[in-house]
Amino acid sequence: MTLAQELILIVDDTPTNLDVIFQTLNDAKFQVAIASNGERAIQQIERRHPDLILLDVMMPGIDGFETCRRIKQNPETADIPIIFMTALSDTDSKVQALKIGAVDYITKPFQEQEVLARVQTHLQLRSLTKNLEQQVAQKASELQASQLQLLQNEKMSALGNLVAGVAHEINNPLGFISGNLAPAENYVRDILSLIKLYEQKFPSPGEEIEVKIKKIELKYIQEDLPNLLNSMHDGIQRIEDISNSLRTFSRADTEHPVIFNLHEGLDSTIFILKHRLKATTNRPDIEIIKQYGQIPAIECFAGQLNQVFMNLIANAIDALDESYKYNHKNKNKSHVGYIRICTNLTQQQKVQIIIEDSGVGIPDEVISRIFDRLFTTKAVGKGTGLGLAIVHQIVVEKHRGALNVDSIPGYGTKFTIEIPVTYKV
Repeated sequence: MTLAQELILIVDDTPTNLDVIFQTLNDAKFQVAIASNGERAIQQIERRHPDLILLDVMMPGIDGFETCRRIKQNPETADIPIIFMTALSDTDSKVQALKIGAVDYITKPFQEQEVLARVQTHLQLRSLTKNLEQQVAQKASELQASQLQLLQNEKMSALGNLVAGVAHEINNPLGFISGNLAPAENYVRDILSLIKLYEQKFPSPGEEIEVKIKKIELKYIQEDLPNLLNSMHDGIQRIEDISNSLRTFSRADTEHPVIFNLHEGLDSTIFILKHRLKATTNRPDIEIIKQYGQIPAIECFAGQLNQVFMNLIANAIDALDESYKYNHKNKNKSHVGYIRICTNLTQQQKVQIIIEDSGVGIPDEVISRIFDRLFTTKAVGKGTGLGLAIVHQIVVEKHRGALNVDSIPGYGTKFTIEIPVTYKV
């Protein structure tokens, strides 16, 4: 079976040999190139890589052995099969040829059909090897993707169980306090009205009671106690908001997508990260700018998208922390730290979410690799190298969406997510 359109390079300083082999291969419909010595052969190979090389051993200048060594030392040409052609038939020469990387050895004078058969065999072997390498690379990529998915599922499951457990533990005492606060208010109200009635009926309670009233500041208690109860109501409401945010964030994904309000997912994520937005000794508060548009609820895996939001917003906070360190070191007091979150519906019926920060930005040499598996810019021992790879997989592979990043070093980073409103398998 002839493998047409393969390029064969013949390297031989004898014109007669070149003519014979050239004609044989040309008749077999191969593309053929020729070189009369090793230096010219290497120059030609640099311009265009052949699929196989027929290489004479005894040549002026660098001989065939040295030519072979140089070809095999170059990573870009090392995999090109080389068949030696020579009148040397001793075992040592054959062993030397094979040791430096040749795949075969043809002894002169050679038969045309033998040359053709060996060329076809090694081209087929090379083609099979390439296909095998591609299959191995594909399987390795699929395995990595599967491992990444398993890691993501484990992280989401562990985080979801933890958060759901915390929310459940909060709800028990919260329900107890909330349930008892209303009757407690009634009791306090009754006691205060009774005290007021006593004051009206007994305006002169006696010296001992008057001293006690003054000591405990009864007037202040009567005024402030309702305020305390209102503050307790506010505290309970805040805890309920936290619990609701935790439950929203930790939504367990089913086997099928569900209808989900992305604004709820974004708000719950911001709420959970609220403690990281507060001022520290190194920086002021980080401002969250929400510019929500009119978007419909979408079909999606809500828990996984919440993880996307968590990764991107947490990374934005990290970038702002780094930015403040840099600006503080360089005595730049004018830097304003913010995270802007925008949503809108595109004409293609895709929901677009933009998460933008005014942090340090991402260098050009890094930005092309940030979605690669196991790539991380964090210090050793911090981060898993899976964050943005998981984000990319959830958005692009799981939801058939798009994820783009734009960044200007020193000015900030913008991640743009687009997800179809209707889930597509």
